[in-house]
Amino acid sequence: MTEARRPLPQATPETAHFWAGAREGELRLQRCDDCGHVYFPPRPFCPSCGSRSVRVFAASGRATLHSYVINHRPAPGFEAPYAIAVVELAEGPRMMTNIVDCPQTPEALVLDMALEVVFTPAGEDLCLPHFRPVDAEGKESRS
Repeated sequence: MTEARRPLPQATPETAHFWAGAREGELRLQRCDDCGHVYFPPRPFCPSCGSRSVRVFAASGRATLHSYVINHRPAPGFEAPYAIAVVELAEGPRMMTNIVDCPQTPEALVLDMALEVVFTPAGEDLCLPHFRPVDAEGKESRS
């Protein structure tokens, strides 16, 4: 019997820059040249003003934990328990992700805690952005 695999995202022309950045260890966002809005997920137009004058840039990779749920039920490719989280990026947008490198408990997953992006290989040509806690001095946390 083989282990069930985690469902993986597929790159599209609109998201190719995001996945290329993840492979290179860089979290890429988009900014509107007309209104300055920074957004995620990737798309060819600004969701705030509709402009198609948008630019891709490298984000800081810093975030805070906005919300989460700890899933205790089995799911293909995941080992329970695991946190399904919404993080707020330093640049403003929020994204759904997983929190790694820490216990998956309410005591360890504190709202507004400082996080940093890490990229987890998920196949030959795909890396997934996950987030891990950073300590008060900005150094990576080891659990």
